[in-house]
Amino acid sequence: MSVPGTALRSPTVRQADGMAVASFTFGLIGLLAMNLILGPTAIVLAALALHRGTRRPGRARLGLALGVADLVVLAFLVSADQTWSWSIG
Repeated sequence: MSVPGTALRSPTVRQADGMAVASFTFGLIGLLAMNLILGPTAIVLAALALHRGTRRPGRARLGLALGVADLVVLAFLVSADQTWSWSIG
């Protein structure tokens, strides 16, 4: 059984939709862990999703914003206590 409307979407658009969701997910997780890796990954995936014409541009833009926020958090952490990761305690 197929979901209504999915047969009309091209594989490129489906890939772009997946990239938008992955960008959002990586950006969100990157706020808590591995922001050095997940932040830039979220930015690249969001840019690719927007360039390829995703049907979820809001999610891609949010992933882009979260990726940038990851890098801002990283810069703050590095300047505050000269570390590349979160430290509790």
